[in-house]
Amino acid sequence: MPCTIIVGGQWGDEAKGKMASYLALKDGADLAVRAGLGPGAGHTIVHGGRTHKLRQIPSAVVNERTRLLLGAGVLVNPAVLLREIEELEVAGRIGVDYRATVIDPGHVEAEGRDRNLTETVRSTGSGHGPALAARALRNARRAEDVPELAPYLADAAAEANEAVDAGAQVQVEGTNGFGLSVLYGTYPHTVGKDSTASTVAADAGLGPLAVDDVVLVFRVYPTRVGAGAFPTELPEREAERIGVEYGTVTGRRRRMGRFDLDQAREAIRINRPSRIAVSFLDYAAPEVRGLREGPLPAGAATDFIDGIERELGIQVELIGTGPGTDEVIDLRSPSPTGGAAFLQRTRSNA
Repeated sequence: MPCTIIVGGQWGDEAKGKMASYLALKDGADLAVRAGLGPGAGHTIVHGGRTHKLRQIPSAVVNERTRLLLGAGVLVNPAVLLREIEELEVAGRIGVDYRATVIDPGHVEAEGRDRNLTETVRSTGSGHGPALAARALRNARRAEDVPELAPYLADAAAEANEAVDAGAQVQVEGTNGFGLSVLYGTYPHTVGKDSTASTVAADAGLGPLAVDDVVLVFRVYPTRVGAGAFPTELPEREAERIGVEYGTVTGRRRRMGRFDLDQAREAIRINRPSRIAVSFLDYAAPEVRGLREGPLPAGAATDFIDGIERELGIQVELIGTGPGTDEVIDLRSPSPTGGAAFLQRTRSNA
């Protein structure tokens, strides 16, 4: 699809970065925009024998021909971004929208002093909240005000729209999961802004009619870092038998739970996906680990996927079977119809 948005349907860690990197390679992304919040959300991708933990640069970095952009809606920590640019050697193909809000050291310090953010919300300590507040008060710095970012300044919105108009392959990658949206998530234990497909598009400067495809990513056993409601949370010992994980940015241990159908239905209702991706299927069915082609073996794997499709009324078209970028079973149909099927089902049941 010419313009694809990729967002998460739970509390983050759904493997959005993995799916974004896979689609960038498989579909030949010409341009990729990172949208969402900022460096407090990390995307881990495993490609070519290397593991990359990305906090600012789009996961499409694995495709060497893809133009990489940070949208105007993204918060930028210059130190973090410049370090990633150097480590990944992407100086020649990265652009930062000149209007993007800058996280200053004072924002990080202010977040550390705010007991509500550190003790109640259990934020990542990345300075997001104070930076967003400064933007709302119109006294924040923008990327164009940072001399070190001058070589990378761009009009990401103009580039993205020109690419869409030209029929190029455009990919927009969200950061935080739906359950962490400040509007629709488990408030107050959320991030400081919305994290739905609509806001991701706006972050990149794209209107709704510019978008052709919305991929909503779920994981078999959802996880979340820090405090907040988790209705299907598993006891720690039971979760350990499935897999112990730690947050990419915070290093905190992730809580783990069973798949929450009610949350998934709400994520679908608000994000209106055309396609569903499910990651970490190997956690529920180890026999699928590393598979790149279907059909799935009968048993736990097919039981889970069939159950998801039956309960949600939407087909699962991308299935993650391991950590590698290429460990994906791709069942996409030529045109997305899953969202329409879900809406038809919900209306008929109303």
